Amino acid sequence: MPPLTPLGKIRNIGIIAHIDAGKTTTTERILFYSGKEHKMGEVHNGDTVMDFMLDEQQRGITIASAATTLHWQDCQINLIDTPGHVDFTAEVERSLRVLDGAITVFCGVAGVEAQSETVWRQAEKYGVPRLAFINKLDRAGAEVEHVLAEMRDKLGAVPVPVQIPVGREDKFSGVIDLITRRMLTFDETAHGGIVGALPVPDDLAEEVELARLRLVETAAEANDELTEKYLTAENLSDDDIRRGLRELTVAAKITPVFCGSSLRNKGVQPLLDGVVDYLPSPKDRGAVAGHEPGNPEKTVLCQPLRKEPLCALAFKIVDDAHGPLTYLRVYSGELQEGEKLVVAHNRRKERAARLWRLHANSRERETAVGPGEIIGVSGFKFARTGDTLCAEDGRLVELEPPRFPAAVISQAVEPRSNDDRDKLMEVLEKVAREDPTFTYSTNAETGQLLISGMGELHLEIIATRIIRDYKVPCKTGKPRVTYRETIQKAANGQGVFAQTLAGREHYAAVTVAVEPNAATEPELLITAAQIPARLHEFIREGFLGGCQSGGLGGYPLIKMKVTVTGGATRENCATDSAFTAATDAAMRDAVAQAGADLLEPLMALEVTTPEEFVGGIIHDLNGRRAEIHELAQRGNLKVIRAKAPLAEMFGYATVVRGLSTGRASYTLEPREFAPVPRKRWREILGYEAG
Repeated sequence: MPPLTPLGKIRNIGIIAHIDAGKTTTTERILFYSGKEHKMGEVHNGDTVMDFMLDEQQRGITIASAATTLHWQDCQINLIDTPGHVDFTAEVERSLRVLDGAITVFCGVAGVEAQSETVWRQAEKYGVPRLAFINKLDRAGAEVEHVLAEMRDKLGAVPVPVQIPVGREDKFSGVIDLITRRMLTFDETAHGGIVGALPVPDDLAEEVELARLRLVETAAEANDELTEKYLTAENLSDDDIRRGLRELTVAAKITPVFCGSSLRNKGVQPLLDGVVDYLPSPKDRGAVAGHEPGNPEKTVLCQPLRKEPLCALAFKIVDDAHGPLTYLRVYSGELQEGEKLVVAHNRRKERAARLWRLHANSRERETAVGPGEIIGVSGFKFARTGDTLCAEDGRLVELEPPRFPAAVISQAVEPRSNDDRDKLMEVLEKVAREDPTFTYSTNAETGQLLISGMGELHLEIIATRIIRDYKVPCKTGKPRVTYRETIQKAANGQGVFAQTLAGREHYAAVTVAVEPNAATEPELLITAAQIPARLHEFIREGFLGGCQSGGLGGYPLIKMKVTVTGGATRENCATDSAFTAATDAAMRDAVAQAGADLLEPLMALEVTTPEEFVGGIIHDLNGRRAEIHELAQRGNLKVIRAKAPLAEMFGYATVVRGLSTGRASYTLEPREFAPVPRKRWREILGYEAG
């Protein structure tokens, strides 16, 4: 049996940030300084290790999360570099679901940007402790205090600087470690690989002592022992400070802040030290709670121990040059090569044919891994993103899957010939299996194929892959909004299915109550005691089917709670398909009684522009039904923050460039669904409704 890394020596971390904050550049330095790679890749050269996809290299952005394993000090670090573009936020979501800690990278000039807030909230949702790295301090306008203030104001964070920079902008030369009172320098002739330690410069001595005092006071609040020691001795040792900061970080009460310039090779090694010193191991995170399959009320704890029954979560699926691969996070037990597994929720059997240690797009074979590991598995046929896998002969448990936002944009796609249609359908199914935010459907009236995703760039890249990588010639139509529907009021409905099929009678009657709900995703509750638990899965199928077609334009239903209040059948007629169909019919009846409302996606918009173009940009936004709620200052630039309907924002990149002579930039991010003005219903639905 191969030796496994001690649980306390594993760090599962992600790099998260707004686009262009420097995530991938930081990751490349981490790989270089840890000895994982022998040269630094550069985003602007298109030769980074982690951005290995052709589209990533050509566009200079991260599209898919990439995993690697490296070592620093005596720890094994499993690292995932995630995208910063909002269209690929699902990659961040599924990564954070399985990680124990994260490094949030902020641009020292731009501070907390739109996607910075999104990834921060995603990390909070899963309780992931974070370090902050304020990057690009060599750039004009970079200011650490400004970023700290925005972390407090915009994120509600408690940033605790463990370093202060030496020099500003082009004079930035290193950082001062507040714990050890040393100035750290990074030898430029060695690509920053040699870290020197000098005394604190005299002109910074007072600032360092004040900052260190605040740091010590924070660490002393971690527990009673450190508090008493600080009050008695009026000081803490360096190890005491680190211990206190670690305890507070693991509890997600503070965020230690590091600073540097990844592109200029300054500050990355101390950041890696911080990963080891402050971010939790799987042992620190402790047991993970799941539930018995089909019984959410029955909690099951998965302890991160090798002797425990195997439990692992599938969080990413890819199909690359090496073949299909499933990314797993092992939470308990040991996974061995060739082991037979079962998907917990549907009992489908799988086999872990090969285990792979991942490094971007390359793999290294493993024979066994223990709890806390992130690993690639080949050989799976049925597992999907979010599925829990357990040993075939062991305890079955379901873990919480990652939750993905709904698609907000769609476009038609057509194969160049009828012969290519079957190939296209196979490719779309493969892409949908890889990407949970991508869906496809066929319009029942026109027979037209529609693909849906998170944004124009998302669909553009998928269309490129279909043609270039999968060799299926096709053409696409113009992007259009994917609307949603909801109900206006509470109502009841009944559905009955009574048919004789293949000589057997099928009968089921289901009654439901629907009501508006604050949560976006529709919710199902089954209170009818007369319906056997074995049929609940098929009632859920009917519920999901009923949610896919609303009462107005056939758009999916959201913001709705459905309670199954009753059910009936006849002797020997209670079939699975009957209850699925009856539930679907009951949903349609209830929605018709409740009345439907049309919803559209609203986007959070942030435009950064020189002041002289503000008036023209705001005037244009007013014509796009945008609601402007903030005009802020960022250095010598203005930042316009607004909420705008996605339907009005197609082609905005060209417009804003024209309004600002190419000097403004913007970001769009899905925020919420809101009612469409009634005067626009005819335009969308093709008829007057309501």
